[in-house]
Amino acid sequence: MSRYRRKNSRAGRVSIACIVILLLIVMSVQIIELYHKDQDYIAREAELTEELEKEEASKEQLSEYEEYIGSREYVEDTAKSRLGLVYDNEIIFKEK
Repeated sequence: MSRYRRKNSRAGRVSIACIVILLLIVMSVQIIELYHKDQDYIAREAELTEELEKEEASKEQLSEYEEYIGSREYVEDTAKSRLGLVYDNEIIFKEK
């Protein structure tokens, strides 16, 4: 019986070692996949941050344009360019 136990014990050890090695391989593959996903997310975050900065700059320009539209200067420029209106004391020179 002692031989049977040795063979059984040896076979058990080999099978446990195979299972452990298999688990290590599976976990290594999962770790590598997670690392690649993380790198993709980091790149996506950088893209979105850049896009956010562009949108904030655009928002700032729109805010400045909105202030300009509400100003007297805009009303005067529009009246002069589109309607041809001028102040009473202004002199207009036109090319022939």
